[in-house]
Amino acid sequence: MIAMPARTEETHGDPDGARTGVLAIAWHALGNVMDPEVPVVSIVELGIVRDVAVVNETLVVTLTPTYSGCPATELIEGAVRAALCDAGIEEYRVEYRLAPAWTTDWLAPEARERLREYGIAPPGGPARIDVRGISPLRRASVPVPCPRCGSHHTTLLSQFGSTACKAHYRCADCLEPFEYFKPH
Repeated sequence: MIAMPARTEETHGDPDGARTGVLAIAWHALGNVMDPEVPVVSIVELGIVRDVAVVNETLVVTLTPTYSGCPATELIEGAVRAALCDAGIEEYRVEYRLAPAWTTDWLAPEARERLREYGIAPPGGPARIDVRGISPLRRASVPVPCPRCGSHHTTLLSQFGSTACKAHYRCADCLEPFEYFKPH
């Protein structure tokens, strides 16, 4: 059973109000869980947290990893569990939903700006599958703007940066290397 918050003026003795309180506490706690690979955005801002609900007196947190083989998935689940426990929520379950697959379209606007400020070019426009980058002869022709100076004179150095979800670029104007959070 979920440890419901104490009845306050906010809940008016209504169990649904208590449920709403637990959901608010859970969302707040999850909003403070930073992505272990990009520590300037939370898992809520990334869109990894798909749903938080109370089902049969148990809090259920549904996560969708950025991709099914993401090595940070276990770290994220551990951080979710710790955040919920720290928030006083004792009865919970973490579930995964893989369909529909996570997409960079789920990134919150403030997450895109924080990525840029951190030095990672955020994905631009709606996500789409672009197989041109698989072969060196079929590179994408869409320029990736430099997050530092804004220049569009950038060059792809590697399809994979520090993680599989990022590519490595260099700016021809400021000469700085940077990562690009690939749309998918």
